[in-house]
Amino acid sequence: MAGEQGGSSGSSPAATPIAGSGTAGEEDGGYDSKCVFCRITHGVETGTELLPCEYEDLVCFRDIRPGAPHHYLVVPKNHIGNCKTLKSEHIPLLERMIAVGRAILQWSKCTDLDDIRMGFHWPPFCSISHLHLHVLAPASHLGFLSRMIYRINSYWFITAEQLMERLKAESTTS
Repeated sequence: MAGEQGGSSGSSPAATPIAGSGTAGEEDGGYDSKCVFCRITHGVETGTELLPCEYEDLVCFRDIRPGAPHHYLVVPKNHIGNCKTLKSEHIPLLERMIAVGRAILQWSKCTDLDDIRMGFHWPPFCSISHLHLHVLAPASHLGFLSRMIYRINSYWFITAEQLMERLKAESTTS
């Protein structure tokens, strides 16, 4: 699931990020030329419209197979395998990804921020092995197939909140 071409009116603020950078432990993999998300985040795949993002280490774009009226992906520029590889030191990255997801929904005029779903596909159910947060809204408008693919408490999808709890629990036990 990569980005989709989209027409926009005006220039995208994502072309000139406002502020922010990764912290130690988040630059796990750098750039992988074989990874479509690495190519998108580094501007090699030019057909994907990057949406406004306030952090230099993240990008946001539309999912090419939207599961809801608003379906965005928040992706770190540095190649990080998937959500299962995250450790407690990645909590700040996850918090920024969630903040970008909420901000993009506000930017896109999504009115009910309580009717959203944010999460990750749990390996081995990842189509692209580069960390990416799915941001879907309104969750109440997910179609039958999307309700299955982005199902809460399933073997293949973990919400951002569940992942955050997992990482925080790991940090208290280590």
